[in-house]
Amino acid sequence: MSSSPTFNSIATILETDFRVARANIAPATALSDLGLDSLALMEFVFAVEDAFHLRIPEDRLDPREAGITLQRLCEVIDAEGEAAAARSEPMAAAA
Repeated sequence: MSSSPTFNSIATILETDFRVARANIAPATALSDLGLDSLALMEFVFAVEDAFHLRIPEDRLDPREAGITLQRLCEVIDAEGEAAAARSEPMAAAA
């Protein structure tokens, strides 16, 4: 299975900024299984938001919720990115 660009970016953040071994990073990996404490987990979500230039509403993804996987995080990022693009398109068309 090939990894998505979103997943690859998240994996790079985990490896580079949070020193998570690449072998421990897979789409099915739960956020709770990354070995990050609650503060580091929140910092990871902020780093991902910054990397993708978006904010993830807590009702879409609460990193403290059990069982959230990296795949779910990718899906939320992709959906939020598409929603943000859709919101900006009418303004671009009016310009």
